[in-house]
Amino acid sequence: MANGKIPKFFLLVFALSIPFWLVGAATGLQLLPGLPVAALMFICPAAAALICVYKESKAAGVTQLLKRSFDFKRIRPKIWYLPITLLMPGIMVLSYGLMRVMGVPLPAPQFTGSAALVMLLAFFVSALGEELGWSAYALDPWQRRWNALGAGILLGLVWAAWHVVPFLQAHRSAAWIAGQCLFTVAARVLLVWIYNNTGKSVFAVTVCHAMSNVSIFLPNYGSYYDPRFSGLIATSAAAIVTIVWGPRTLARRRNS
Repeated sequence: MANGKIPKFFLLVFALSIPFWLVGAATGLQLLPGLPVAALMFICPAAAALICVYKESKAAGVTQLLKRSFDFKRIRPKIWYLPITLLMPGIMVLSYGLMRVMGVPLPAPQFTGSAALVMLLAFFVSALGEELGWSAYALDPWQRRWNALGAGILLGLVWAAWHVVPFLQAHRSAAWIAGQCLFTVAARVLLVWIYNNTGKSVFAVTVCHAMSNVSIFLPNYGSYYDPRFSGLIATSAAAIVTIVWGPRTLARRRNS
């Protein structure tokens, strides 16, 4: 896959997202509190990737891309399921604790097991719609050109920019959007770290991505969430990962 095809992929993602942004602007509907209907654009990265792969490799390429949705057999050793499932909730718990220490008024977290299960399933589907594009299609070519850390930062910047319109439609403040963009870039570096240490498993990245969204929305539909705190903590985690695992691969050894 030539690196020159990746910018075309990104342009296609943004173009496919425009109808969702227009519907969001016209209706003002929200799927959850703070989650505008434009968030349904989650299908666009996967759709763009499938279009690009079909042009390159026809039906065989599409089949191979879709098979990566559940490539959990790549995850070895299984100890990596701990960061896959607990990294993002841990960042949110630390963020919540920091806010309490700093005296920020917070509601008591409230959630049920059934709500957690429904959200996990819904956010897994939405995360998969994104990661089939961001990770399965775009990441490896950028890693070969920019190294793992560079690819994570650049992809994170694109990812953050793609979300700005829904943030505005959710009536987020400039400070909130800036904090969330910081969190988004740091989270993408962490997702690259997960990807490269799990045999390049799209399933692993999808679960980690889904756990991030669940952790934000599950307690009180995200009413306590402040990305100015989670962004700083996620950036610190990304910095630690980079120092310990190295910026070139973010992995102790390159996975095939």
